[in-house]
Amino acid sequence: MSSSPDWGPTATPDVLRARAEMLREIRGFFAERNVLEVETPLLAAHSVTEPHLVPFETLFRPAGGGTGLQRPLFLQTSPEFAMKRLLASGLGSIYQICKAFRNEERGRLHNPEFTLLEWYRVGFGLNKLIRETEDLLHSLLTPSRPTIRSVCFDYCSLFEQQVGADPVTADFSALARAAERLGYPEAAALCAEARPVWLDFLFSQCVQPRLADWDLVFVTGFPACLPSLARTHPDNPAIVERVEVFIDGIELGNGFHELADPAEQAHRFEQDIATRRALGLHEPEEDKRLLAALEAGLPDCSGIAIGLDRLLMGILTASRIEDVLAFPVERA
Repeated sequence: MSSSPDWGPTATPDVLRARAEMLREIRGFFAERNVLEVETPLLAAHSVTEPHLVPFETLFRPAGGGTGLQRPLFLQTSPEFAMKRLLASGLGSIYQICKAFRNEERGRLHNPEFTLLEWYRVGFGLNKLIRETEDLLHSLLTPSRPTIRSVCFDYCSLFEQQVGADPVTADFSALARAAERLGYPEAAALCAEARPVWLDFLFSQCVQPRLADWDLVFVTGFPACLPSLARTHPDNPAIVERVEVFIDGIELGNGFHELADPAEQAHRFEQDIATRRALGLHEPEEDKRLLAALEAGLPDCSGIAIGLDRLLMGILTASRIEDVLAFPVERA
């Protein structure tokens, strides 16, 4: 933590100026491409259903209203659902720089309130979105890194190479044996018979550290059991059209060729809620407004969300997230 007084920022003035410059350059990047900046609510009636995300919840109490008018609201873990409703309304390609919130760990790379850049490009497939993401990141990183090492890997090949098991076909006993061989005997108890949990655990522990050998890494071809909101690949139903971006081995963001099928989206909501139920977690309601927007018609598009605090850490080679924040949660 910074040695500044308790009321002061943990980031230096030079770092805060660098943050302002980064935001200015991002806005210029999208202005040149005629991508519209938008705002959507940070408080919403629904939150995500993914089992690994924990939202902040509050209770809206209208002045003078009875208890029957009170209703829960959620600080958004990402603006994705609302931005897709804008896309379905015909607004075209859009981006947003906003705060996002996750009621999870606080650590070297995590603060419960963080800054997110999220954008959607109508008419873009995933490969075109990856190229644009690479262009943006190169433009922001080049002043501090004249030579940027950038590479793209296939998830399944990378996983099998580092873990020694096929992420799609290996059974749970094979994954448990791989984990024990790699020094994680506790994984079997932690992951049980949930393939997404197994893959997330083994990837984060055994694969992700190897990605630090490059400045930027794009990982594509995720197994279909890790779909998030990505479309199933048209030529291979075992994978989805998803990309994950890493800087210096640190996860920076996730992108998708966006799922537009309302029935498939409803099915994934149901799967997530069933997983939450099995884990004893809060069971959120599905976002019916998002489903209605998909019914009305989401244009063919790809989108990605980038954590800007971590990106600024990469630009400045900072080691802790509080080094690039004015006021982390301890000083909020």
